[in-house]
Amino acid sequence: MKRKTITHAARLLCVLALAMTMTTAAFAADPPEPAQPSPCYPTAVTRSEDGGEIRKMYDLGPEDDPAGIPRSDFEQEGYHYTLTDLLKQELPANESRQHTETVSVPSQSKDMGAVLALLPQTKEFVTEDGLAGTLALKLDTVKVEVAGYGSSTKSLTATRTYPGLADQDTQYIPKSITDNGHSLTLQTVNWQTEGDGHFTAVASYSGSATSSYVKGYTVTADYAGTVSRINLNKIRYVAIFEGTALEPVAPEEPGNTTDPGLTDPADPTAPVDPADPTGQDAPTGEKNSVLPVVAVVVVVLLGGGVFYFIKRRR
Repeated sequence: MKRKTITHAARLLCVLALAMTMTTAAFAADPPEPAQPSPCYPTAVTRSEDGGEIRKMYDLGPEDDPAGIPRSDFEQEGYHYTLTDLLKQELPANESRQHTETVSVPSQSKDMGAVLALLPQTKEFVTEDGLAGTLALKLDTVKVEVAGYGSSTKSLTATRTYPGLADQDTQYIPKSITDNGHSLTLQTVNWQTEGDGHFTAVASYSGSATSSYVKGYTVTADYAGTVSRINLNKIRYVAIFEGTALEPVAPEEPGNTTDPGLTDPADPTAPVDPADPTGQDAPTGEKNSVLPVVAVVVVVLLGGGVFYFIKRRR
């Protein structure tokens, strides 16, 4: 009888050990996370003049995964942008088109000879979407405009002599004069005595004159020609984002000092435990990490009970 009891107890311990092993393995084996695609970077970005649309172009090869194209909303220059469309375009093996580029250069002279010396006959250009080529200057598009005006002020002086005066009285001396179109004001008077007892007044006048001058010139001209590129099995994806103007943020009221992170979303007036500001249950992963420990404790307790039972039977 004793031998039979021991046999049953041994079988029970084996079953418990196997159950513990399977339970631990089941909880330890987490499902593998899906592989994340490599991020894709745009080859060109364009923005409408009013800021309402942004287009991002991605030229991807056969080894690139379009799932790596960012699709999340973003904010830029006072607009909130949301993806509205993702276009797929097959690029030709050899892509080319006519292109015109306007250049602007500063100049200190408006003389056409000096201006043309600033403009080479041809220039190498690369467009925003990656096409390149040599463009030629179009002489009929060359324009010279004033870049701005400045002003300068200079001092003016003049001297006048007034002979034959009966006495040294400034009432005979003009208080202002006009010299070369500029108005001058009397500053000082020097008296000289003549042989017959009369006086000569030497009057000094001063003033200022302001003149304007051209600071410089701006030269603009167009270059035109063919730009092209070779596409090695490339596929273009165009991500179109529509923008919405952001509303100005209202200033926070001084009396409102409640921390929104310490309130219950269901009842904003009820505070939430600071240890768990979200007010939510623990994540499932944390619960699962506790279950293997509980299983081990249960198995140990059962094993101890069986051992005690066997000892009592003996």
